[in-house]
Amino acid sequence: HRQVVQLVAQNPDDQLFAELRKIDTPTITNVVATYPKNPLCLGLYNPWTENWYTDTSIRCVYPEMGAIIGYAVTCVYGLPDPNYSGRLSFMDVVDALDAMKKPTILVIQQKWPPELMNKAGLAGEMMATSMQAVGCVGLLSNGPSRDVDAIRRMKFQMLLGGVTAGHGEMAVQSVNAPVSVGGMDVAPGELIHMDENGAVKFPAQHARAVLKNAQAMLADEADKLEKMRKAKTAAEIRAINSGGTYGAKKG
Repeated sequence: HRQVVQLVAQNPDDQLFAELRKIDTPTITNVVATYPKNPLCLGLYNPWTENWYTDTSIRCVYPEMGAIIGYAVTCVYGLPDPNYSGRLSFMDVVDALDAMKKPTILVIQQKWPPELMNKAGLAGEMMATSMQAVGCVGLLSNGPSRDVDAIRRMKFQMLLGGVTAGHGEMAVQSVNAPVSVGGMDVAPGELIHMDENGAVKFPAQHARAVLKNAQAMLADEADKLEKMRKAKTAAEIRAINSGGTYGAKKG
């Protein structure tokens, strides 16, 4: 009797991403670009002039899920164009998700006339189930989606411009071209980290440095917070913050 052992190849990103999911998105932004004078900040973008995190137009549908991270796949949806319709379909989006490293996050830029922008409940249970089947863990979009009750049971995260019940005829305008969603510019293959605070993007090659520095920053903050909770005077708070991210000015 001979025993056959089957070896299953593991995604080398699995452990890395598991650790990144333990960290909140604001801490990720802190080390990506928010505090350029902090030695733990990688300074990947000018924090004010570049579009690297989402604004207040985006809401998290399932805040209880916690943080997720994935490689960006992008697409644009809008009204059917008689000169272009039929060239692309949702299956092209699914193919792009399937071809990308896993896990993925689909970023949909919705381009509708102003009177339709808040009415297009684009991605519902059928679309989300198709996406999840090929390794997609969440959706980020500047417009609304629907079926949020059914999708909640799927553990599939959505950060959206809103929620609405219906839509009319729509069409895919591009797949894996750069997009802008909720004040954040996204290129295919960039990493997106998102939770109830919003989303941030950064180049995938910096993932390990982001994790290392975020863990170090959280440890430093935990130490300071413990001291702050015991402090009784402004002088004590000033001493705790001296030289740190929230430090008082010297002089």
